[in-house]
Order: sequence, then structure tokens, then C-alpha cells
Amino acid sequence: MGPQRAASQKQAADRPDGFGVAVIREDGKWRCAAMRSAALYSLSAAETELREIRSAGAVFGLLDVDDEFFVIVRPAPAGTRLLLSDATAALDYDIAAEVLEKLDNDISEEDLDPEEPFEEGDLGVLADVGLPEAVLAVILDESDLYADEQLGRIAREMGFADELSAVLERLDR
Repeated sequence: MGPQRAASQKQAADRPDGFGVAVIREDGKWRCAAMRSAALYSLSAAETELREIRSAGAVFGLLDVDDEFFVIVRPAPAGTRLLLSDATAALDYDIAAEVLEKLDNDISEEDLDPEEPFEEGDLGVLADVGLPEAVLAVILDESDLYADEQLGRIAREMGFADELSAVLERLDR
């Protein structure tokens, strides 16, 4: 295998599968839009894309990375609010490590055991738009669900399941 092919295979491995969806709540209605693939491997790309959405209402991103874990990204003037569904994903995924770094917590690699996943971040990230912390905690505890299934539950709880499904259908997910 030539060095170029090896490099392109490594680049493909560095580009996770999954999806990013921007969710917008405006005038009492939900709207969903696909995000660029860069959002799955760069937290700053996800934040920038979400900040570019002009809306008087709430805007947040749901990132499903390889159906292994998800990230909720909610830009705000005081700083981006984040929730990482599985902190142990930071061992294998740069975006998860970026989220932990941005959360400025004291978790080291020694604290991360893939056999014992745990969420990290702001459980109240969506509380003001219809998802109480307790409900999000229950969804996160359902470890038998894949990340896309957990995001589907969040969408159903909040009332934008049809809008999310329409975007995912267009993405062939």
C-alpha cells in the first residue's frame, strides 16, 4: 500500500460517520436542518455553523458520532453549553476530547474506562425548551440504545421527531 493510500485511509478513519442536525425553535415551531460533516469531528466547526443560524429562538445542534455517542451543542452569548453522552469516547474521538477540554473538567485518561461510560456536561442544556434534566438523565441511562435512538427519544420528548426524521431521511440515515 502506497503512502498516499495509507494517508487517505487514516483520513477516512479520522472522519467519523453519523450526522449533525441543527434544531431551531422559532415562533412556537420546530425546524431541523442538516449540518456539514465537519461538525462531527470539530467542535469549533459545529459551534461556528450553529452561531451562523439567524433565529430569535433557541438553536442547538445534535451530533451523532458513529452511533457511539452524541453531543448536544448550544451556543449562547455567555459561552457554549455542552453535553457529551459518553465521556469515555474521548479515548477514541477527537471531538469528544474537545468537548471535555472545553468543559474544563479534571477528567484524565485514567478516569476513563470504556466499560463504564458516563455523561459529562450540562444536563439542563435543553431544560428551558422542553427537556427537563431528569428526562434527559433517563434517556442517557438507557445504555442499550444507540446514540441515534437516544437522539430520537429526545426529539419525541421535545416534539420535533417528524422534523428530525425528515432530515435524516434526506441524509439516508
